[in-house]
Amino acid sequence: MTTPKLLTPDEAAKLLRVSPSFLSNARCTGRYRLPFVKIGKAVRYREDDLLAWIESRMQCREVA
Repeated sequence: MTTPKLLTPDEAAKLLRVSPSFLSNARCTGRYRLPFVKIGKAVRYREDDLLAWIESRMQCREVA
């Protein structure tokens, strides 16, 4: 079993190219169903979860 790479909110925001406040709002509202881990008061994101979340949001539009 490999240890998952845990990212801070700032690192996760850079990976997703969003602001840290976007991640904070996503956690508080649950709107984007973005998985995160709480370790005491610290918030962390598993890199694999973020990559899977990106894939789940992919949209394809057919060109007419």
